Amino acid sequence: MGQRLVALATADPQLELVAALEHDAHPQLGRDAGLLAGCGETGVLLAAALTAPVDVVIDFSVPKAALKIVGACVERKIPLVLATTGFESAEREQIAAAARQIALLWSPNMSLAVNLTMQLAAIAAKALAGNATGVDVEIIERHHHFKEDAPSGTALKFGEIIAAQMGQKLAAHGRHGRPGKRPAGEIGYHAVRVGDNPGEHTIIFGLSGETIELRVGATNRDCYAQGALAAAKFLAGKPAGLYSMANVLGLEQLEPAK
Repeated sequence: MGQRLVALATADPQLELVAALEHDAHPQLGRDAGLLAGCGETGVLLAAALTAPVDVVIDFSVPKAALKIVGACVERKIPLVLATTGFESAEREQIAAAARQIALLWSPNMSLAVNLTMQLAAIAAKALAGNATGVDVEIIERHHHFKEDAPSGTALKFGEIIAAQMGQKLAAHGRHGRPGKRPAGEIGYHAVRVGDNPGEHTIIFGLSGETIELRVGATNRDCYAQGALAAAKFLAGKPAGLYSMANVLGLEQLEPAK
C-alpha cells in the first residue's frame, strides 16, 4: 500500500509527496521512495521518522505502529488519514481522544466503492428495520492469505452499520457442528482467505421468499490508495474532529456518530 500511495501521489498534480515512512529496521531505509515504488526518482528517501513539514499523514500499517503515528500527529497538530484495522477497544478510545485534538479521518476501508456500499447497506437496513426479526443478515469477506485479522475490519464495520439500524445484538463467526436454529437478532460473519485477493465483501439480507445481496470487490489495491489520497485532500485544513469516508463522498452518514 505504501508503494502504491507513493506512485499515485507522485502522479497527482494536486499532491506533493514529502515523506515516506517505515519501521526503523526496514532494510530499504535511505533509498528513494519513488524508485522503490517503481515510479521513478522522487528525491524523497524512505525514513523511520517524520522530519519534513507535512499537511496530512496517511497511515496504512499495523495497530502498534499506527498508534505511534497517531501520537506524533497529535504532538505536531497534523491531520491524519488512518486506514489501519485490528484495534482493540482501548486503542479505539485513544484514536477517539486524538480526534478531539486533530482532524482525523478513520475508516477500516478507503475504497470509495466500499464506502458507497456501506451507505447502501445502511439504507437497506433502515428500510428493513421494521421486519428485523424476519430478516437474516450474513456478511462474507474474502482476502489474501497474508491478512492477519479476521473478520476484516470492513466486514465488522458493515455489521456495525447494519446493527445500528436493525438492532442485532448477536454475532456468529462461522458455524460448525449442530448450532441449531438460527436465532433472530444475529449477524453472521464468514472470513475466507485465498491467494492474493485484495478484498471482497458480500452482504446478504435474507427475507422469506426473497434475498438482497450487496457485493463489492477490488481487483487491485489502487482503489484503497486512491480513496486514501482523496481523503487526504478532503482532510487538509479541516478542524479537529473524527471524520469518515461518508464525509469525503458528501453523503449523509446513517450510522450513529462515534
